[in-house]
Amino acid sequence: MGLPRFKRPGGTIESSSNLYVANCGPAVGLTFDTIEAVFGAYGPVKGVYLADESGTRVIVSYHEERSAESALKALSRRACPELGGRSLHIQYSVHSVCQVAVDDSIPVSMAASELDIPGLYLIHDFISAEEEKELLAAVDTRPWQKLAKRRVQHYGYEFQYSTRNVNANQYLGELPSFLSPILEKMSLFQKLGYAETVLLDQLTVNEYPPGVGLSPHIDTHSAFEDLIFSLSLAGPCIMEFRKYSTGVWLTSPDTLNDEEAQNSEKSSKFLRRAIYLPPRSILLLSGEARYVWHHYIPHHKVDVVNDTRIRRASRRVSFTLRKVRKGPCECEFPEYCDSQK
Repeated sequence: MGLPRFKRPGGTIESSSNLYVANCGPAVGLTFDTIEAVFGAYGPVKGVYLADESGTRVIVSYHEERSAESALKALSRRACPELGGRSLHIQYSVHSVCQVAVDDSIPVSMAASELDIPGLYLIHDFISAEEEKELLAAVDTRPWQKLAKRRVQHYGYEFQYSTRNVNANQYLGELPSFLSPILEKMSLFQKLGYAETVLLDQLTVNEYPPGVGLSPHIDTHSAFEDLIFSLSLAGPCIMEFRKYSTGVWLTSPDTLNDEEAQNSEKSSKFLRRAIYLPPRSILLLSGEARYVWHHYIPHHKVDVVNDTRIRRASRRVSFTLRKVRKGPCECEFPEYCDSQK
């Protein structure tokens, strides 16, 4: 597949709809969603892309040049509170006609047990096709909040994308009644020994159009408790997991060659796994899977699952269920934990 390619600023570029933004990206703890939310205040964002392999520089691409101009004037060389107080170094960038070929193939497992990630569980056909239909109908009668590339709904507590956290003092009310069939089935995880208790008070509904994925991230430790559930509706996708030995995005990507980066069994700094999530399946992240491994959904319109090409549906909807944490996280993984830094 091909990804957009942008030229690193050189000389003087008078104007462009694309911005080269330094001191910003996954390596400094900023997800693409967070970056989009901040830059989206100045106009519709077409996309956010890595500018290079460092993870500390990104390209923010707008639909209109005037949006890029407004963002550059407002954000360049100034501390940005919404981005962790970082001072951004911004220049115009230009789009190159050529495409970069990316080989991101990786064996895709159908069962969580094949991935060797402690605390990761997947149950197929957790709900019936009729229950799936009813859930989709229920959310479609509710108002959607539009993000740059997808739509969302929040219940219990609103998830704040700029901080990747929630305000525990702003309670929106009990979880909606249409969620009852799912909550009633949660005892299955206890019966299977996957969890001791299941207590949930926050729901985020995501709607993904074809080609839209999710940026690599670990759900903020201080925001949510140990169990995170993700129910897939309407369409399938591949979810990928990455584990970095440093606790964050690779800080020295040049120390890995291409073969090591792709081969999760050989690399001591970068482990990579992938699993296929069919409609009506539910995924549980707990323990190490929840606290240590980045998870994300590649931005594909077609997924390759064991040599089979599977086109994504016209929409995929996910229900992410969590329990808001009311105190600091005291997990066993301090190098990955924002509460223990």
